[in-house]
Amino acid sequence: MMALFIVLWLMNSSKQIQEAVGGYFKDPTGTSKLVGSNQAGAGENLPLRKQDMAKLKEQLQTVIRQVSDFEKLKSHIEMTVTAEGLRIELLESETGTFFESASSKPTDSAREILTALAGEVGKLPNRVSIEGHTDSRPFGANANYSNWELSTDRANACRRLMQQNGLRGDQVAEVRGFADQSLRDKSDPTDASNRRITLLVKYMEKQAGGVAPVPEVGASQPNPAAAQASDPHP
Repeated sequence: MMALFIVLWLMNSSKQIQEAVGGYFKDPTGTSKLVGSNQAGAGENLPLRKQDMAKLKEQLQTVIRQVSDFEKLKSHIEMTVTAEGLRIELLESETGTFFESASSKPTDSAREILTALAGEVGKLPNRVSIEGHTDSRPFGANANYSNWELSTDRANACRRLMQQNGLRGDQVAEVRGFADQSLRDKSDPTDASNRRITLLVKYMEKQAGGVAPVPEVGASQPNPAAAQASDPHP
């Protein structure tokens, strides 16, 4: 009788309720997919909550392991769940892993990794910030081009490449160049790891239940002096 009652109730319920109940019976634990829905065409991807970022990190790490020369690159890729979201950092080496020295053109390794990341992150509704950083070595004799321009141009090159490979235009929250004003290794301002690209997959402004994520104690804040950049030609 109970089963008959449920069937009759569902027949007179809205389509949204029917899909929700059907989705529960297909996946009672809700863990078969990180984002989205188990029902075909059931709606948009769900926003990632704070507790979901660890799952996204694992998913992206799995994708990254498939790229060429991963064993050589793995020490230059770091993913960390922070108070702001999932931070992905591509760290340079002395020989230039993701960009040639003084160049804003991504290497083949950078292209492969950014393409893989774009394909996955582009499935999410979460917004993304892209940052460029340099070390403290002077850029050169050209007074009209400095580490500020280089860091911004590198970040914009990554944005352009990712948007060509799955990242949606409305996902990009900001593109910023920090030059050497946010060093990763403050004890050695010229260390190659200070030259890096940072991708931040942000938490949604409103979490499930309308509660925003609580910032972690001691979390670093964005540098207000960072250069802001936008490119009208994706």
